[in-house]
Amino acid sequence: MMSGGDPLLAGHVDLAVVLIVLLKVVGIFAFLLVATMLMIWFERKFVSDLQNRVGPNTAGPFGVLQTLADGIKFFFKEDLKPARAELRVFILAPFLTVVPAFLLFTIIPFGGDFSNGHDGSVEMFGRTTYLQLADPAIGILFALAMSSIAVYGVMLAGWSSGSKYPLLGSVRASAQMVSYEAALGLSICAVVLTTGTLSTHEMVVSQAGSGWGNFIPNWNLLAAGIVPFVVFMIASQAELNRPPFDVVEAEQELVGSYHTEYSSIRFALFFVAEFMNSVTMAAIIATLFLGGPAGPALFGPGWLWGMIWFLVKVIGLLFVFVWVRGTVPRVRYDQLMDLGWKVLIPLSLGWILVLATFHVAREQHWNGVITIVIGGAVFLIGYGLLKFAIATSKARRLEGVVD
Repeated sequence: MMSGGDPLLAGHVDLAVVLIVLLKVVGIFAFLLVATMLMIWFERKFVSDLQNRVGPNTAGPFGVLQTLADGIKFFFKEDLKPARAELRVFILAPFLTVVPAFLLFTIIPFGGDFSNGHDGSVEMFGRTTYLQLADPAIGILFALAMSSIAVYGVMLAGWSSGSKYPLLGSVRASAQMVSYEAALGLSICAVVLTTGTLSTHEMVVSQAGSGWGNFIPNWNLLAAGIVPFVVFMIASQAELNRPPFDVVEAEQELVGSYHTEYSSIRFALFFVAEFMNSVTMAAIIATLFLGGPAGPALFGPGWLWGMIWFLVKVIGLLFVFVWVRGTVPRVRYDQLMDLGWKVLIPLSLGWILVLATFHVAREQHWNGVITIVIGGAVFLIGYGLLKFAIATSKARRLEGVVD
């Protein structure tokens, strides 16, 4: 049930509660649209700076309204429908990529006072609520489910186009997204193991305050080890088909991939979904590993500082996304799949076992040094066996080619 732990929905639901929920829906929708528009502008400007180009500079101050101008242009372009397309599915597919991107953000805490032991709740029109649309008890599982639904939009877009190139692109994209969802899920398991909850709000509460030495943040980035964060960062870029993992749109191979036959506003929906997913994924990473809106309230209202810290973390992650796009060359498809199946998934699985061992050792009061030594040794042995198995398999394939 999506009502979850939000105190607003714990009691009687009256008109005031409905209006507050509607206000949240409108606010989140407006924020995502504006954030997506600014993200497209920011990526164009930052990549142009990295490549010593000018970038958008005509529509609005510093070209900030260029995305709005592009959107207006798409609305008035001719909407083409291929003769061999499965029309109903062809029309539905773009919405299966945009809607999950919006639903993902509904479980993200984007503000609230988490300083000095506060739980992030705020007073709104005389009611106590959280600054997030919903706080389901299975929040992070809901996020994984929504990211999985986006795969259907990509696959159906290519299949329904009635052309071989979009179909090949959608098959490649679907295989890539499904492969890296496993690594995403395993890295999330490390966070769940550390925090002991699936609720995104409770994850933020568990990361509030200071950690070691009353100075270092109590973020899951450190509490779960840096490995799940790195795995999630890499896997999320592959999941979103962002460079250097955008092999589904390799122009020299697959033209425009699964949206080759789309035009006008339907193509714009795919375009918007890609950048909206970037904003949403940055928000999820900030929530899981960087404490989300949790941070010190320096002065003034604490809920306002929650929004400020949340925006600072999201913008910082988006900066890293664009930085990677502008500097790292595109990988080959075989390298992409090898990274997912032979590196990220075994690394995530091994790290979960190490974390579980440490948690059991702490509860059972085992010797910490001995536990670290044995756990590290088992981890290294497993890594060595995996490398040996991969090398042996590769050698046997090469022998077959030579023979």
